[in-house]
Amino acid sequence: MNGPDRLPWRTLLGDALLAAPARGAAAADPNRPLLAALVAGQAAGDGCLPADLGLGEAVWCHLLATYFPGQQPQPYQRAVERIPEWPDLQRLLLANRAATSASELIVASIVATACAGRDHLWQDLGLSSRDQLSELMWRNFPGLARANSGDMKWKKFLYRQFCAEEGIYVCPAPSCGVCKDYAKCFGPEN
Repeated sequence: MNGPDRLPWRTLLGDALLAAPARGAAAADPNRPLLAALVAGQAAGDGCLPADLGLGEAVWCHLLATYFPGQQPQPYQRAVERIPEWPDLQRLLLANRAATSASELIVASIVATACAGRDHLWQDLGLSSRDQLSELMWRNFPGLARANSGDMKWKKFLYRQFCAEEGIYVCPAPSCGVCKDYAKCFGPEN
């Protein structure tokens, strides 16, 4: 869980990551600050992401070498629950990507991995606010961001999109507006 005592350390680590000159296209990649926030959050022990953010060792090392050369943040070691729907969630994200940056592939894997967590998606990603998650979604997956016009909580929204594609409808009411769980799905997460 995110805690106020970790925020200054996370900020310092994020700043140190961004101070390292990125290589090639990564230098101008608009995802670079978000990737720094994800790495810093994980290293601070926030969220549920494993040490490699769910990317695998090779992609993790490439991410650090390309986006934050010379930086070796000490990741927080934790086991992560594997979820069977991971490939489907990743596929949903990739099908809705902005197609403006190769880093969208990395972000899709990280978001799909964080869906295994038990908190709100922004918390499971180790971000400091839901606003950061909304920025991530708009930048990387604008089709999904536009479709979430009712401000549904992101993890619930992603699962709902995935389930709708599979023909699985779990809402106990004919529409969300009359569902007794409406407040659990929509509204603030803070």
